[in-house]
Amino acid sequence: MSAYDLIIIGSGPSGKAAAIQAGKLKRKVLVIDRKDRLGGVSVHTGTIPSKTLRETVLNLSGWRERSFYGRSYRAKEDISSQDLKTRLHKTLDYEVDILEHQFNRNHVETLLGSARFIGPHEVEVATHSGETVRLSAKKFLIATGTRTYRPKDVPFNGKTVVDSDEFLELGQLPRSLCVIGAGVIGVEYATMFTALDVHVTLIEPRESFLDFIDHHTIEEFTHQIRENGLDLRLGSAIEKIEDEGDHVEVSLKNGRHVRSEMLLYAAGRMGATDTLNLSAVGLETDHRGRLEVDRKTYQTKVPHIYAAGDVIGHPSLASTSLQQGRVAACHALETPTLPESPWFPYGIYSVPEISTCGMSEEEVQARAIPYEVGIARFRETSRGHIMGIEQGMLKMLVSLKTRRLLGVQIVGEGATELIHIAQAVLNLKGTVDYFVENTFNYPTLAEAYRIAGLDAFNRMPIPEAYKVSRKGKK
Repeated sequence: MSAYDLIIIGSGPSGKAAAIQAGKLKRKVLVIDRKDRLGGVSVHTGTIPSKTLRETVLNLSGWRERSFYGRSYRAKEDISSQDLKTRLHKTLDYEVDILEHQFNRNHVETLLGSARFIGPHEVEVATHSGETVRLSAKKFLIATGTRTYRPKDVPFNGKTVVDSDEFLELGQLPRSLCVIGAGVIGVEYATMFTALDVHVTLIEPRESFLDFIDHHTIEEFTHQIRENGLDLRLGSAIEKIEDEGDHVEVSLKNGRHVRSEMLLYAAGRMGATDTLNLSAVGLETDHRGRLEVDRKTYQTKVPHIYAAGDVIGHPSLASTSLQQGRVAACHALETPTLPESPWFPYGIYSVPEISTCGMSEEEVQARAIPYEVGIARFRETSRGHIMGIEQGMLKMLVSLKTRRLLGVQIVGEGATELIHIAQAVLNLKGTVDYFVENTFNYPTLAEAYRIAGLDAFNRMPIPEAYKVSRKGKK
């Protein structure tokens, strides 16, 4: 029976980062993945596919040029599902190739098969070749990610009623689409297909959505997606879903009905832990199959078993999962590492994009911090005019007492790239003065930071340093 320093179950972002870190430390490490290719949910059905699909949709539809050439403009007149899948599969092949190369370069061993614990330091793997292999390790990292939540009362058929994994293998583009669940996945796919001029209805049983985002930012986003043609129905509890063959019928408890060619069910995901036989090591999950860990070390209550990535719940981001995997591997292998940054960016790749870093206005108010707000509209920037951007907003929250930046929320083109300026200033404990005193490339969308900074600055008390400077000039 082979013995390892670290066995990692799952090869998504957290598993990948942990394996490479262990390899860099010259430890004997094995990655086990239940799929027939490495990469996990992130590469095959999650982060990379959805973002690739988004970019393909925006390019082929000519979405970014419509403000110049009209709403009917398209870069490609007839867009098929094959057009979308061609670029998708090419990107996925590239991602897997890069991952395999990184593992080889760092002497990370891999095994494709389904793993289950059979003892505190042992796992049994049913390989794809039909063999059963027993392996042991000093430490383990569970990085199995999540799977789609599939309620029994939803008539999934893999063609017209699908989950978010099946949605990527569309046989043909529907003329109408109903999306149930206004979480990150549901919002991203709903807005993407609206950009393809598909009639999309997004149903959310709750009265609000994306509640972890600043409320004012969501209001701005809601206005934009409705202007783009998305039919958003909040507070619409579902009574039943019926597969009628040529269409899908959704009956709502308020008496209304939604009929569409296709239905995407995207209301939640479950931790992929049900086949691990966790009881053999004394671990339990919550009702969603997720594991509880120490958020500094990523240890479970069993000290030699760690967990990272989506399987531990919020924030469930590929970016944070990469960091979690690296930290978990360092701690498991007793190697010092720097603490994680307190501020990380959150990105939603919808149309338009949303990205945030730091506190929301609701959080600032809950902490009773006196604050000021600065707003910049992308249309106020020269680069916005050049790009034909009619919508988009950057919102900045600043402490009145310390002048420090508290948080930034962005809705619009390039939001997920622009947010990193805010992240740097937040982590360096910078103030609003940074945005006022520094020069930004012109013309750029990043200039919105200066506009928002000045907007807040001009409504705040003049700092002593500025008063002294003015007296000196006299």
